[in-house]
Amino acid sequence: MPDQLGPGTTLGYCTNVHAGASLTQMQANLERFALPVKAIVSPDAPMGVGLWLSAAAAQQLAQPDQVKALADWLGARGLQPFTFNGFPFGDFHEPVVKHRVYAPDWSDPRRLRYTRDLARILAGLLPEGAEGSISTLPVGWRAALARQPGALVAAAANLRDLVHHLARLELDTGRLIHVDLEPEPGCYLDTGAGVVSFFREHLLGTADDLSTLAYLRVCHDVCHAAVMFESQEEVLALYRAAGIRVGKVQLSSALAADLDGADPAHRRAVLTQLRSFVEDRYLHQTVCRGPDGHCVFHEDLDAALAAADARAPAPGTQCRVHFHVPIFLDRIDALGTTSGDIGRCLRAIKADDQVHHFEVETYAWTVLPPSWQQADLAEGIARELQWVRQQVQAR
Repeated sequence: MPDQLGPGTTLGYCTNVHAGASLTQMQANLERFALPVKAIVSPDAPMGVGLWLSAAAAQQLAQPDQVKALADWLGARGLQPFTFNGFPFGDFHEPVVKHRVYAPDWSDPRRLRYTRDLARILAGLLPEGAEGSISTLPVGWRAALARQPGALVAAAANLRDLVHHLARLELDTGRLIHVDLEPEPGCYLDTGAGVVSFFREHLLGTADDLSTLAYLRVCHDVCHAAVMFESQEEVLALYRAAGIRVGKVQLSSALAADLDGADPAHRRAVLTQLRSFVEDRYLHQTVCRGPDGHCVFHEDLDAALAAADARAPAPGTQCRVHFHVPIFLDRIDALGTTSGDIGRCLRAIKADDQVHHFEVETYAWTVLPPSWQQADLAEGIARELQWVRQQVQAR
């Protein structure tokens, strides 16, 4: 939806919430879910959608005539593609995804080919002179990269190659496409400081710096920053000071748990509620911060719960869980959420930051505990977009 968060902005939702790794399945999902969402939130104007295509589907679609056919199909339905989620390479709705979502990493040429395919497709879907964004893997899973000698050098080389491709693409098509690295807990880039260091140490310092900063940006996921206990205001200011632009903001919310060992009954209720969010498909990285400010990282929620069972957390301990919950919820029974960080993020974005793309990305609707699942997924997504509008009006 255009201009919802300021002149020149687009607000939409990320369609990686829908199962289906083929082009046919993507179109069927848009018919089934996106059109009912549009009927609720934008019946008389185009509605922004963030598309997701697997690598196999993107390779299939990368021919100009097929892209034109998809552009016509979307336009006839009033769906406005403005961004791609280029993070998941394979089927994002397999029974078990977990660490697979981080492969291949940016040291692998397959990641580069996939992202170039997405850029060509997006250039064919956008109107002339428009801006497009592609969010992508934050280099790779940290532990996996550590086992690969030379992986960071290869990843940086592939990203620089991508910059040249995107510059050529803009010259050829008149469409600016930027690729936005998305920091995530447990990945090589998981904090704002890590992003700035990676740019300075691996990407900048050559005659191509202006191109690098134009075509490589950051996808700021509000949930991810909250899980890492980063201040929304401070991390956005850090990027601004370093000259690194935010190309896309993903509006998302994490689970928040107060594991206060001083109140055993409260602690039992919180742990019981958290156990209902343990599931097999996605990784739910968990960070627990003690009263002294020290943070402990757990790769998955079940590991964090095992640690809490083995040793009662100190009074005042807080945990954040990478589980994308509906953004309009500020509590889930005994648990809190970080939905308040979305408002803080929106208030911290300055007009001169020129952030144009905002995307609601709650992909975990189908793995929520049964009592919190939505009977009508389209209604749930529409409610999230309406909630964002209310936050903007309140601002």
